[in-house]
Order: sequence, then structure tokens, then C-alpha cells
Amino acid sequence: MSWENCTTPTVFTLVGLTDIPSLEVVLFCMFLCIYVITILGNLAIIFTYKYSSNLHTPMYFFLANFSFLDICYISNTVPNILSNFLLARKTISYHGCIVQLYFLMLLGSTECYILAAMAYDRYNAICKPLLYTNIMNKEFCIKFIFGSWFVGAVNAIIHTTLTFTLPFCGSNMINYFFCDIPPLLNLAYTDTWINELSTFVIGGFVTMGSLLLIMVSYTHIINTILKIHSSSGRRKAFSTCVSHFTVVTIFYGSGIFIYLKPRSNYIMEHDRLVAIMYTVIAPLLNPFIYSLRNNDVKAAARKIIVDKMICAKY
Repeated sequence: MSWENCTTPTVFTLVGLTDIPSLEVVLFCMFLCIYVITILGNLAIIFTYKYSSNLHTPMYFFLANFSFLDICYISNTVPNILSNFLLARKTISYHGCIVQLYFLMLLGSTECYILAAMAYDRYNAICKPLLYTNIMNKEFCIKFIFGSWFVGAVNAIIHTTLTFTLPFCGSNMINYFFCDIPPLLNLAYTDTWINELSTFVIGGFVTMGSLLLIMVSYTHIINTILKIHSSSGRRKAFSTCVSHFTVVTIFYGSGIFIYLKPRSNYIMEHDRLVAIMYTVIAPLLNPFIYSLRNNDVKAAARKIIVDKMICAKY
């Protein structure tokens, strides 16, 4: 069949994570709990930042924005996954797939540069403490946030447009549990080398560009910390970076594994597990990583709770 004469499907069928009914019930409960905890955890960070004047610094400004991104990121995929656990036929509309892929690319790319902004903030705080307030001023932080969203939007438009100009003439079954570039390229009824090249080049620029900024920042940070003579000073400096570096490792490690490899190396069964890491597990872990290891956040949260309890009494 000539692809010029093919008909665009109105609905895609998703393979999902399992086809065993009893296991689907377990997974539904598990993913629902993860989703609720993720939303509440990230909202708690945003709420704590908003109502604690002690946290009104660039570091926590970026963290609050990152938490907002995590809420949007997990909400882009998990509600549809939950509904499909309860249905015999797991589907997503053609236009719903476009929207899901667009926001997946938008939010993922934006998170890359928010993480880079957080690394740059730590670099200035540790390596240039006397100039920190001048460099990381409110105007600069807001521009960095808008710049991150702009890069994310451009990246999302390019990849979504390239992906959905492909002809999907054969099967409409996506061997995945949400709409993403690799499984959609496997479904295309034509050569996808342009898409693969753009994913590698543009995706590599977005991912590796922000990762390079992070690595350069941490190289300078480590060099500065090693020059600190006090062991307590070194520990305090390292503690402000460990949480961020943990999140970077989880997010970038799984993202690079999925997107920056040849199509011939796609193994959907393995990729599904890795995709769960950056779409579901990472947003779940972030509030715990940043709050449990951060005394400022814990102290601010306790103060807000105590103040609310006192207000409730009177």
C-alpha cells in the first residue's frame, strides 16, 4: 500500500504494562498511591516555599518551579495509565497522543534546564559567595525560568511535528504504555531516519547542553569544596549538592538511555521499565530527596504546621 493513500488512525491502542487482570488491579492501586503521594509531596514543597519567607531564595525558587513541573509531568501520563488499567481495551485518541507527546517533550526539556539552573545556583553560592546575590538576582532567575520553558516549547514543537507528519498506515498498536517518540517511530509506515537524526541532534543538544552546564558547575564546586580546610564546612557544602546530584542522575540517566540511542537498539520491554523511572518514580522521589535531606525545608514546614495549629486554637 502506498503511504500517500493511507488513512490516519483516529485511535491508538496501547499494549500497556501487563495484560494479566489480577496484576492490573495491583498496578492500579500502586500507581494511584504513587500519583497521590507525588502530587501532595510536590504541592507541599510549593506551599512551604510560598508561605516561608526564609525560603525565598533562588535555590528554593527553582525548587518550587521544579516541583510544579513534576506535578505536570506525572499528570501528563499517569491518569491515562490508571484509566487503562480498568479497561479491557487500552486506547488513546490520535489527538490525545499528539497532546501527550507535546507535553512530554515540553516538560522534560524544561526540567533539564531547571536542573541546570539549580546547579548554576549552587556553583555561585559555593564558588562566588560574595557575588551570589548580585548574580542570582530575581530578574535573572525569572529569565532563566522563561528561557527554560522557551527551549522546552521549541523542542516539543519540532519533535511533535516531525513525529505526527509520519504516516501510520499499518497497525495502530503502540508497544508502550503512553505516547513517546521511540514506539511511534516503530509504528511509522516509512523510513524515519530524519526523525531519528533530529532526536539525536536536537535532543542531544537539549539534554547534553544542560548536562554540560551541570557538570561544569559541579567540577568547580568540587574543586572549591576540596580547598575548604574545615571538615564540617566541607560536609555542609556537599550536603547542599547531594540531593540535586541524585535527581540529576536519575532523570538524565533514564532520559539518555531512552532517547539517545539508535532505533535498532530499542527494546520496548526494557525501555518501559526505564520510562517508569523518569515519568513516575523520579517525580515521586524528588520531594523526599529534597525535603528529607534539607534541614531548611523541614524547619520551614514544621514552623508552618505549628503556626497553623496555634491559629486554629485561637
